[in-house]
Amino acid sequence: MASSLFGRSAAFLVLAAAWATGATAQEQPRRTRVALGPQLVPRYPGADGHVVRPFLDFSRVSGDTPFPFEAADESSSISIVNSNGFAFGPALSFEGSRRTRDIPGLPRVGFTVEVGGFAQYTASAVPIRGRVELRQGIGGHKGLIGMAGVDYIARERDEWLFSIGPRVTFSNGKYQRAYFGVPLDAVAGSGLPGFRPSGGIHAVGVNAGFLKQLSRNWGITTYAKYDRLIDDAGDSPVVRRFGDRNQLSGGVALSYTFFGRAN
Repeated sequence: MASSLFGRSAAFLVLAAAWATGATAQEQPRRTRVALGPQLVPRYPGADGHVVRPFLDFSRVSGDTPFPFEAADESSSISIVNSNGFAFGPALSFEGSRRTRDIPGLPRVGFTVEVGGFAQYTASAVPIRGRVELRQGIGGHKGLIGMAGVDYIARERDEWLFSIGPRVTFSNGKYQRAYFGVPLDAVAGSGLPGFRPSGGIHAVGVNAGFLKQLSRNWGITTYAKYDRLIDDAGDSPVVRRFGDRNQLSGGVALSYTFFGRAN
């Protein structure tokens, strides 16, 4: 969904700074990779229009350790615990606003900060990673949203990487009513029938990404994602009249790797 994609682009600046500060206190990483480019994402969850937003990424590693795999649709996060393939930590994302002119007659949904956490497991015997996120909206939709996904990862260290895997997005009633509901007091103004969705899975889809190192310093990374709104979200009169059950996203970024010295 757009929330994860937009959130990764904006929230990475906050968590990357915290990560960099913590890493420097222990050692000076030898390699830092920064990627920047455009991405096309739905204007808001359930929209049929798209907007261009920044596609950003930041990774740091020591020595010759390959850069860790990160899917383009996951939130910005820091691993507080990382042991035997398991990782846990905080996650941060942002969701842009839905304006009143986007859906005439329905309440505006303001800008949302989504704060939560993640848990993931990377298998050692097979190139598979599973990840679950759960985030609470502060302001804006004020709801609870989460994502579960599994990625198959094929790579040649940092020379190239391809990933693909299914996604399930779920949310509580407050989130779904913000984007997919029609309050009774808005029926006359919007011309839509009243609709009060409940919580549960609201989208299923797939995400694919590809990264290629072009030279010692320069590289390119791309991704494409498809989500299908289902259940209450898919049946919402807001989506059927003004939006689209099919949610497409994609982006491309140019990366540059800086080389430093270890302490």
